[in-house]
Amino acid sequence: MSGTSLDGVDIAYCSFTKGEKWEFKILNAKTFEYDEHWKGILSHLENQTAHNYVKTNVLLGQFFGKLVNAFIDFHQIDREDIDAIASHGHTIFHQPEISLTSQIGSGAHISALTDITTICDFRTVDVALGGQGAPLVPIGDLHLFYEFQSCLNLGGIANISYQENNQRISFDICMANMVGNYLCESLDLKYDENGTIAKNGQLDANLLEQMNNFKYFEQKPPKSLGKEFFIKEFKSILDASKIPTEDKLHTFGVHLGIQIGKDIRGEKCLVTGGGAYNDFWISEIQKNTKAQIIIPKKDIIDFKEALIFAFLGALRLDSQENCLASVTGASKNNIGGCIYTS
Repeated sequence: MSGTSLDGVDIAYCSFTKGEKWEFKILNAKTFEYDEHWKGILSHLENQTAHNYVKTNVLLGQFFGKLVNAFIDFHQIDREDIDAIASHGHTIFHQPEISLTSQIGSGAHISALTDITTICDFRTVDVALGGQGAPLVPIGDLHLFYEFQSCLNLGGIANISYQENNQRISFDICMANMVGNYLCESLDLKYDENGTIAKNGQLDANLLEQMNNFKYFEQKPPKSLGKEFFIKEFKSILDASKIPTEDKLHTFGVHLGIQIGKDIRGEKCLVTGGGAYNDFWISEIQKNTKAQIIIPKKDIIDFKEALIFAFLGALRLDSQENCLASVTGASKNNIGGCIYTS
């Protein structure tokens, strides 16, 4: 799993069993941080030539394959026990309104380097069927985390999943780590550890109003956000504001809490993703909801998305639906993922 926040590549070795309900285990897991070389390439690839785009797709696939081999060797995993690799890839373009989504990291090259069946490109079929192609995690929430009424992920983008009227509903709520990490760059920090800087900042009412007034928040699901929203909409108001970065971080945390709080359903909400470690964000969310906010153990916080993409891969191997039309708005449930064998 490679997310929009560019924190790194999450690799999880998982097992699934199907009885009356699905059960899972995360057997091993590790995050490989992107170095400055890869961060530089991936953060600006949308502005490069078509040749560079295709070349990077190959190089990133080779990079992923090498990471998987290193992971397998380090944990001394028997390759015969591995059914498949399920790779989300790294999103460069996500514009479902014109039936376009693109995740790079060539599955063919991952498979060739590892000699393991590789499943990738999970979103395109759904987009072709008129869906958002996102979020894809909700089917995992439904089957693997069924004890929670709401499941919130605080990654580069915050998204939520919940059950309503016998349907799974899910959508992207607002920006999350993508904004926090961007603001921290001006402080020569990778991120705001524990939300300490944001907590000590001051609220700017004008900036908060601008953040809360995006038309996206008026739209009903299904809906999704991409890097394009941050670049075209959010970044401009952050850059235009002349208040200290600490105050921008504080104001953004208040905004995040307001937007997320109003979308939580039920009595218990599971929170995962890197933003779950941001105590200021969690406190702001809790202020805006009556639900109990539950922070799970570390491997679930860090690797839930990787776990669920492994689950999507398991469903794909068994030719079972792994994408829900109630979530994405597609014309029907579908089976996403291209399979490469070497």
